[in-house]
Amino acid sequence: MFGYITGLSFGFHDAAATRIDTSGNIYLAVHSERYTGKKNDRNLYPEYITLGKTVFYEKPFRKNLRRLYAGQKWKSRPKADYYIDHHWSHAAASYYTRPWEEEPVCVVIDAIGEWDTASIWWKKKKVWSMKYPRSLGLFYSAMTHYIGLKPNEDEHIMMGMAAFGNAFINMDYIFSQNLHRGCKHIAIGAHEHNIAASAQRKLEEEIKKIMTRAKKYSNYLCYGGGVALNCVANTKIHNMFDKIWIFPNPGDAGSSLGAAAAYLDKPLQFKHPYLGHHIRGEINVKEVVTHLLDYSYCGIANGGAEFGPRALGNRSLIADPRRDVKDTVNKIKRRQLFRPFAPAILEEYSDEYFDGPMNEYMQYVAKAKHDYKSVTHVDGTARVQIVKENCESVIRKILEEWYEQTKCPMLLNTSLNIKGKPMVNDAEDALLFEKKYGDTDNTETYHVK
Repeated sequence: MFGYITGLSFGFHDAAATRIDTSGNIYLAVHSERYTGKKNDRNLYPEYITLGKTVFYEKPFRKNLRRLYAGQKWKSRPKADYYIDHHWSHAAASYYTRPWEEEPVCVVIDAIGEWDTASIWWKKKKVWSMKYPRSLGLFYSAMTHYIGLKPNEDEHIMMGMAAFGNAFINMDYIFSQNLHRGCKHIAIGAHEHNIAASAQRKLEEEIKKIMTRAKKYSNYLCYGGGVALNCVANTKIHNMFDKIWIFPNPGDAGSSLGAAAAYLDKPLQFKHPYLGHHIRGEINVKEVVTHLLDYSYCGIANGGAEFGPRALGNRSLIADPRRDVKDTVNKIKRRQLFRPFAPAILEEYSDEYFDGPMNEYMQYVAKAKHDYKSVTHVDGTARVQIVKENCESVIRKILEEWYEQTKCPMLLNTSLNIKGKPMVNDAEDALLFEKKYGDTDNTETYHVK
């Protein structure tokens, strides 16, 4: 066996690569988009495919058979040394990084993986699956497209929009259709908010059915696939299992790590998700807090980039949650003004300010017990990031200093990017971002440390 293994995910969207060694150490996990500047770039950044044995995140022959069935073209086989089942790559990312030893049942729910659209794995064997064209992921993406958003990118926006609507539309008929090319031909005749709410309810209902089936195998769950990014649905199943582990990057990009882990077939030394490009140097924490007190918000670009779609303190735009900054930050990011923001909070104060499931990766929503509207959605919930004492990000030190000066244990935390663009990656990106987006109506100064 080679000393290094490189897991690869590319060809559809959000290409990524992960490099591990045969002892299970993770050396690097990166998204191509962070280097090319193209959101959800499907092509692999070439630097990371040259070392060790290469493992691809799906089996091309099986996928091409499904493509022919769907009326699509046959694609050339990507070059790799080994090929892993798509859904097992998803499952393996959680299975081999889980923080406990008990044998879990693994559930994967996504759009399409070869022929599978949902699957259950027990002791590394597939014991159940939902087959194409029936697909929860395709259903949710089709509804995202139906209301005028971009599929495979804006599903999180529809999730947030759902809180503004009423879930009275019966989605059974739509879910029963082949939605690979969308559902624009179906007349629903309702406001987009109500469509979003109804689609979210249908998604949650179907996820619960799958999880009920999975629970027969174990009370310990490893959950993966793009649908696992739906934090509202995750909250609804949180109490169904004794323990749940969702890898912080459960979509196709995270499958690069899953493919490498599946080939190695041993636990990985996963300590944190800050596995991307590393920006060296120390941040002056006191200066950051002073800037926040003066201007309400600032950017942070320091340490390793987050491997996953959510900023967790190293590529973050942070702001004072006590002030009415929501609209200002949304304008900086070029986002819809209704979009909610998440709080990052010192773990020791989380139960005082929120009620519900919370973890380090913003994977659930909790009810707010405070009046900070900038980090609370219209339904009174927030997607909370708890920041532990041993957190590898500078956000912990910033929060400690912020609390010392304000007695407020949280900050608004969103990704350091604008809508439709990937997060800032390196120091040059950070400086360009500051230069281009640093001034808002000439009233406040924005800067990156």
